[in-house]
Formats: sequence, structure tokens, C-alpha cells
Amino acid sequence: MTHPVDTHVGKRIRHRRWMLGMTQQQLAEKVGIKFQQIQKYETGANRVSASRLWDISDALNVGVAFFFGGLDNAADQKAPAGDLLADREALELVRAYYAIPENQRRQLFELAKVLSNAA
Repeated sequence: MTHPVDTHVGKRIRHRRWMLGMTQQQLAEKVGIKFQQIQKYETGANRVSASRLWDISDALNVGVAFFFGGLDNAADQKAPAGDLLADREALELVRAYYAIPENQRRQLFELAKVLSNAA
């Protein structure tokens, strides 16, 4: 049985990797391990050691604390309905959004707010 903290950290690894448009293979190469190990980390099947998490945070250009963000009570942690880290489509949308030049992104954001208020 996986520990909720391991599952949460794995989701955060996957989330950040997706945001960067990086494959499991690319991350594994940067860290010096096989991509299957990244798969196991991302599902929470294997725990990430402190030193490995340090290497992963360096490869993903975030601080180690990033992986624990949003983790209020590990014992009660379950993926809530609408969990963006668990929704591949939402991650793709966010990645595409940030690929848009800033001035156009702001206009798109304003349009989305108007459309959501009209719904």
C-alpha cells in the first residue's frame, strides 16, 4: 500500500515534468536513472529518497519544497474531485496557456473570465 505522501510527491513530480514538456525518459537521463524508476516515483509505488528528490528538483528547476506543496495532512490526503494535478487535460491546458506570449495570454485570461461569468 502506498503512503499518501509518496503519492502526493509523485503527482507533483509528474505535474512539474509535464509543465516543462519533459518526458519520463528525459527526466531519468538528467537524474541518472532508468525511466521505469520515474514511473514508479510518479505513481507513488516507490518512495523517493531525499538525495534523489534533491536531484529531481534540480532537474526540474524547483526547490525541494515544491513537491510538498498542498500537502496539509498526509494521513487524510486523498485526491479531491477536480484535482488539477491528476487531470492530464488540465495540465496540458496550463502548459499551452503559458506557451502563449504574455500580452496575448492576458487577453485570453480576460476572455475566459468573461465567458465563465456568462455561463
